[in-house]
Amino acid sequence: MAGRVEGKVAFITGAARGQGRSHAVRLAEEGADIIAVDVCKPVSGTDLIPSSTPADLAETVELVKGLGRRIVTAEVDVRDFDALKAAVDNGVEQLGRLDIIVANAGIGNGGATLAETSEQDWNTMIGINLEGVWKTVKAGVPHLISGGNGGSIILTSSVGGLKAYPNTGHYVAAKHGVVGLMRTFAVELGANSIRVNSVHPTNVNTPMFMNEGTMKMFRPDLENPGVEDFEPVAKFMHVLPVGWVEPVDISNAVLFLASDESRYITGLPVTVDAGSMLK
Repeated sequence: MAGRVEGKVAFITGAARGQGRSHAVRLAEEGADIIAVDVCKPVSGTDLIPSSTPADLAETVELVKGLGRRIVTAEVDVRDFDALKAAVDNGVEQLGRLDIIVANAGIGNGGATLAETSEQDWNTMIGINLEGVWKTVKAGVPHLISGGNGGSIILTSSVGGLKAYPNTGHYVAAKHGVVGLMRTFAVELGANSIRVNSVHPTNVNTPMFMNEGTMKMFRPDLENPGVEDFEPVAKFMHVLPVGWVEPVDISNAVLFLASDESRYITGLPVTVDAGSMLK
């Protein structure tokens, strides 16, 4: 069924690559125009994970334009509310409306126990993965309300937003917090016919997961682990026999939640987890 978000405009953070790019492309395939933002530079405290670049964001632009859709971009740190607001305001001015917010931008850092996590790692994690989600919605919601057409907001959490893992406590805390934001926004915005849900991916085949730091965290017994070394460990996390899912698997859930097919679904944590929550 084509055109599931035809004529709508989506505001997506972390759109230069990975899940964010996939969400932009998938929504564009179904008829949406896109406001895409990404920091496009290194973030202090995330040195083990390659940073997104302006070239990455430019590639997202070309992919969306190749589908015949319009796209407006900005290089923005989601911790900067004024810059976020300026980006979405500019996008709405150019594209005419806003219907969908996908608060996707996020990081992974650290690897220590909570008692040993540095304040810098904690503050960076909470600032981007929790405060950044709040600021993204805060920047976009006035346009959803003033548009008078309702809308859909999708927040990217994680299976780590529903259960705990060791040595990622600051990430787990932030992603649990996203669920609190989702439920509260759903209650507060429901009268405006604005739905708010969260998606909870397991491991996803993106640079945030497929990197040296993650591989070493999964296989601390090896000096230089590769994909073939940590795949069996990753599979152990799931009921289905896979170590990770693809970005489009998450994008398909985002598309469903953005479309009118889910018009009466709000306040729901949606897992795309290969059965991880069963273990």
